[in-house]
Amino acid sequence: MNRATPRLRALAALPFVLALAVHLLLFARWRDELPDELAIHFSAGGEADGWTGPTAYVLVSTALLLGLAAGWTALVRRRDLWAAWVTAGFAGGLLVQLLRANRVDDAFTAVVFAPGMDLGVALVVAAVAGAAGWALGSLVPAEAEPSVHGEDPAGGPRLPLAAGEAVGWSKDTGSRALTVLAVLALAAAPVTLLVATWPGALFGLLGLVVGVPGLALARVRVSVDRHGLTVRSALVPRPRVRVPLDGVEGASVREIDAVADFGGWGYRVRAHRTGVVMRSGEALVVRRGSGREFAVTVRDARTAAALLNALVERHGKV
Repeated sequence: MNRATPRLRALAALPFVLALAVHLLLFARWRDELPDELAIHFSAGGEADGWTGPTAYVLVSTALLLGLAAGWTALVRRRDLWAAWVTAGFAGGLLVQLLRANRVDDAFTAVVFAPGMDLGVALVVAAVAGAAGWALGSLVPAEAEPSVHGEDPAGGPRLPLAAGEAVGWSKDTGSRALTVLAVLALAAAPVTLLVATWPGALFGLLGLVVGVPGLALARVRVSVDRHGLTVRSALVPRPRVRVPLDGVEGASVREIDAVADFGGWGYRVRAHRTGVVMRSGEALVVRRGSGREFAVTVRDARTAAALLNALVERHGKV
């Protein structure tokens, strides 16, 4: 599996740290020249129409850069390092231009932002930063290409089964990310419904729509038995995914990255494969008769694959 090395993660975080340092240093240096309320939103012509206090501005801008840094540090791959630097360069450049534009006596009436010029400067900074990131990418060893199937030798592991022997395997697996997101959505829903007016209350309904199924899918039970492979919610009988024995060509074990391989957590659909992805790591991968693959991340996946292969083989001899 392609995992980012500590060096790669450090290089991905570096431009955001530099952008934050420059931004905070300039804020401190220009503090006496900035108004009590900073303009943060502008009309198409560049005239300020939204403001906030200096403390809130610093907190939000710092959270923005740190959030982007955390995202890129977690998801970066060697081939994408330049994009992390482009993102940091553009965000940092735009924030600096915003500070520069606020160095006026009356931010409420002055035209403080020139969209063409200021966005152009931010794009130039982003381009220079991207070039630096591309050059620094040479300091990181090339990643090994992932295998297409990731199969074990001899068609996958197998357990020896006696004729007529009844055997099964079951294990629960969960996702902290999905659990946290679902709980936050459910917690925010009633508050939004109570205090927000229409159409803001729609966000409260959205919280229920996202939170209820999200919580149901945050923990699943994976079972292998004479019926085949079954993956269902550990809390309720539905939803569930079942792959019968006659629909299985073989099973193997693979290390997968939730984001890089499937684009996130939960029930995922990609070209030629689907999956129930709770986390990155060990996964049971089933090759189906249709040519598609189904993957589920679960501990002790090797035992599940070995049992499923043995059951499929015995089922084919019946």
